Amino acid sequence: MSPTAPAADQDLLRALAPQVLAALLRRHAGAFDACEDAVQEALLAAAEQWPREGRPANPRGWLVTVAARRLVDLVRADRARREREERLFLATPQSELLGRPADAGPDADRDDSLALLFLCCHPALTAPSRIALTLRAVGGLSTAQIAAAFLVPEATMAQRISRAKQTIRSSGLPFALPAPAEADGRLREVLQVLYLVFNEGYTSTAGGGLTAPRLSDEAIRLTRLLHRLLPQDAEVMGLLALMLLTDARRPARTGPNGELVPLAEQDRTRWDTAAIAEGTALVERALPAGRVGPYQLQAAIAALHDEAPDVAATDWPQILALYDLLLRVAPGPVPALNRAVALAEVRGPAAALAELDALSTELDRHHRYHAVRAELLSRTGDTPAATTAFHRAAALAPTLPERRYLTDRAHTPPR
Repeated sequence: MSPTAPAADQDLLRALAPQVLAALLRRHAGAFDACEDAVQEALLAAAEQWPREGRPANPRGWLVTVAARRLVDLVRADRARREREERLFLATPQSELLGRPADAGPDADRDDSLALLFLCCHPALTAPSRIALTLRAVGGLSTAQIAAAFLVPEATMAQRISRAKQTIRSSGLPFALPAPAEADGRLREVLQVLYLVFNEGYTSTAGGGLTAPRLSDEAIRLTRLLHRLLPQDAEVMGLLALMLLTDARRPARTGPNGELVPLAEQDRTRWDTAAIAEGTALVERALPAGRVGPYQLQAAIAALHDEAPDVAATDWPQILALYDLLLRVAPGPVPALNRAVALAEVRGPAAALAELDALSTELDRHHRYHAVRAELLSRTGDTPAATTAFHRAAALAPTLPERRYLTDRAHTPPR
C-alpha cells in the first residue's frame, strides 16, 4: 500500500483488505498465496489511482473486481507453477475467468471476514502460526513488520507464515464458518489469538522496550472488527472492553526515559478517558448479556482499577470477589497470582504470601511471581528475603525496563 495515499484512503483500504481476500478465498480456498498476492496488487492500484481519479462509488466492489482480474493474470503468467494453474482453472468455470467479475454475484456484498478469522485461527495450526497468519492476512501487516514486532528474523517469520498456508492447503480446511456444534470452541481460539497479540503489544516478551504499540493497536482494531461481525457476543464485548481498559493506561506506564512505572505510581490524569468510558460501557452491556466468561470478568476488574481516582480508593474487596469468580470460570496459576495481589490489599501481605506458596511450582520461572512475592515480603519487613526475590524476578524479566525496575527495587528501602 502506497504511503503517499491520503490517510482516509489508507484506513479504508486496510479495513477492506480482509473482506477482499475473503471474497477471493470463498471461491479459491486452495490458492491462499495467489489470492493474497492479487489483493496486495489491488490495494496498491487503489492507493495509486484513487487519489488521482477519485474514490469509486463502491470501493469494496472495485477492489474485488481488480483483485479477481489480477488473480487470473497471476495464475496465467506463473508458468513455473503450472500445477496450481491447472487446479485453479479446473475449479473455476471458464465463463467466470473471462466474464463476470468476482463482485457481480448474489453474494457480492457478503462480508466473509469472520470466516477468514476462523480460518487463520484454525486449531490445526500452531499458536505462533495462528498469530502470524492472522496479522498477515486479516491485519494486513507485512512479514517484515510482524517479524520486527516479535523480534525474530524476517526469514523465520516468512517460514512460519508459509508453513501455516501449507497446512491450510494440504489439510483441505474449508473456507467457511464452523458448524454450530464447534462454533463456540473455534471462537475461543480466535479470541485467544487476539488476546495474545494484544498482550505481546502491551507488555513485550523480549527486547529493550516495554511495549510494542503497533501490536496492541492492531489487536484492538481486529477485535473491533470481530465485535462488528458478532455484536451480541458477550465474550467478544468483554475482550474488546478488556483491551480498551488496559490500553488506556499505556501513556502512564513508562517514564520520560522509557522506565517502567507501576500501576500504584502512575499519573492517572494521563490515562485515556475516552477508552475507559468506551470499555466501561462495553462491560456494562456484556455482563447481563449471557453466560459470564473470563474476558468479561477480567474487563470488570480492569474497570474497577480505571475508575478509581488513586490506588487507595480502589475497590479491592470487589476485585477480590471477581477474582474468586474468575478462578471458578477459568482456573489457572496466573489468575491465582493476581488474586493474591488483591488478597494482600484486603487481608494483608501475610495472607497473600501463604497463597503464593501454593503457586511456587507452577510459576517459579515467571518473573511476575517473584516480583509480587518480593513486594509482599518487603511489606512484612523481611528485607533480605525481599531483596533475594527482587533479584530473582529481575533475572527472569523479559524486557530491559522491567529488569532495571526490579533491580532498583532490590536496592531501595521497603515502601
